[in-house]
Amino acid sequence: MSVLLAQPLAAGHPGFLSPSGVEIVFVLVGIVTLGAALVTVATRQLVHAALWLVVALGGIAVEYLLLTAEFIAWVQVLIYVGSVVVLILFGLMLTKAPIGRSPDADSGNRWIALAVSLAAATTLVTVVVDAFRSTWINVQEPTGPGSGSSEVTGTALFRHWVLPFEVLSVLLLAALVGAIVLSKRNKAGER
Repeated sequence: MSVLLAQPLAAGHPGFLSPSGVEIVFVLVGIVTLGAALVTVATRQLVHAALWLVVALGGIAVEYLLLTAEFIAWVQVLIYVGSVVVLILFGLMLTKAPIGRSPDADSGNRWIALAVSLAAATTLVTVVVDAFRSTWINVQEPTGPGSGSSEVTGTALFRHWVLPFEVLSVLLLAALVGAIVLSKRNKAGER
């Protein structure tokens, strides 16, 4: 009898054992993104790490697209992939950092770093799963007027988050100027 009563409730809610195509692609892109992130921190070549970071950040942008957050996806591509990674590559080139394998890039504390990162990841996953255990996100139907639109997102960002954006832009500009000053100082010392 209880099975007959549970069927109408189960039919109205999607289950974890019957994923849609978007959910399957979401998981596959997440696995690729996680793999690219692991290669980013595991490689000993700095330029390769920056290029794998592009793949990881691009995967996050694809995840945003799959969640129908197009504006955030393009902001991710423009700011992180287009600016931050390019800034890292310019910093590597201007400071004459070693391009190939670098023995200085490995501190020898890999096992401690692995244990700390696993503990942090476990804590983060536990907190997020516990916080959103009973929440189901339905991306097919919007929750309110204009929710998820670029107008609502832009209003929230530029009303409440203007100062962090400006601080980040000044920080990136200072890093670029610092890299140029360091490269000019080395050239002046060589003459």
